[in-house]
Amino acid sequence: MTARLEPFHAIAVSRIAHRLGTEGRSIIHMEFGQPSTGAPAEAIAAAHHVLDTDPMGYWESPKLKARIARHYQETCGAVIDPEQIVLTCGASPGLVLALSLLFDPGVRVAIARPGYVAYRNNLRALHMEPVELPCGEAERYQVTAAALDALDPVPDGLILASPANPTGTVIEPAELAAIAEVCRRKGIRVISDEIYHGITYGAPAVSMLAEDRQAIVVNSFSKYFSMAGWRLGWVVVPAALVDQARARMGNLFLTPPVLAQHAGLIAFDCRDELEGHVATYARNRDLLLAALPGMGLGRIAPPDGAFYIYADIGHLTDDSLAFCIRLLEETGVATAPGIDFDPVEGHRFIRISFAVSTDRVIDAIERMRPWFAARTAEARAVSA
Repeated sequence: MTARLEPFHAIAVSRIAHRLGTEGRSIIHMEFGQPSTGAPAEAIAAAHHVLDTDPMGYWESPKLKARIARHYQETCGAVIDPEQIVLTCGASPGLVLALSLLFDPGVRVAIARPGYVAYRNNLRALHMEPVELPCGEAERYQVTAAALDALDPVPDGLILASPANPTGTVIEPAELAAIAEVCRRKGIRVISDEIYHGITYGAPAVSMLAEDRQAIVVNSFSKYFSMAGWRLGWVVVPAALVDQARARMGNLFLTPPVLAQHAGLIAFDCRDELEGHVATYARNRDLLLAALPGMGLGRIAPPDGAFYIYADIGHLTDDSLAFCIRLLEETGVATAPGIDFDPVEGHRFIRISFAVSTDRVIDAIERMRPWFAARTAEARAVSA
């Protein structure tokens, strides 16, 4: 029987935003986690050269796999055979590959709530059962070892994300080690979504490979490398699963775009430019954290990394989708409704992406400040 999936409501908001844009409205797109910057300049130059000289075809770059393997040895001390790196058409196919590689239909896989909408929907599409762990302020909106250990029955798997979407929260190293210990003790297989690694505002996020060499890691060039449209990612798989991982990649997706692989190899070492993007996100984050409490948005998940603000709007609405649409139509600022990330409590949250230029963040704040003041006045009048 075909699984029934919930829609990604931020896409509906974005459609309205683009329609308003074609009508001449000034729109600030803060609804998607999509960097407004492009690929590094040297990567683009390399891509131009490849277009002129390489007919391209189905191919997986040995040099890129070796560079990614070296990255893990340099950052977390994990010695990875380049053949354990499976290049993918972005993190989304990588997640499908990882789930199908580890689990059979009918298994139960734990995920954080709130969490990325595709975790829940991909599990259902593959006829697996998502086991949602409610994660609020007390848990810093993240899975904890204690909550995982308390699950009965024990889940077959766990999807982690640190930094997380929609909250940007990071799991502390000691807690990550405790989660890995619970998983080893109880036979829980781990998929670690590390797509936001490189974008943190304190200590770097720790790869799950530092704690669990049997974990599958999913990553991508879309966020830190600012290459979302190039559709390039990778999956790190345990040595015993390499053959089956390659069988799935070849049959389901063939290979990633050749042009993107050439560019990705160069992008990996464009650190000065990429760290400049992170510095911009840090400025944007600081501006929003300073401005939002004055708008009445004081309950915010700790944005340790990524480029999101996940804010409680429960004092203003119990319909986050309608709220986001009204905010868009009346101010031109597009945001994402919390119901995408949390089907239970998300009706009272919105997610704001600050992966845009700083001038756009300043403009958005100026547009939202009087609008939120008016909504607060409305809410007080209703409750009086």
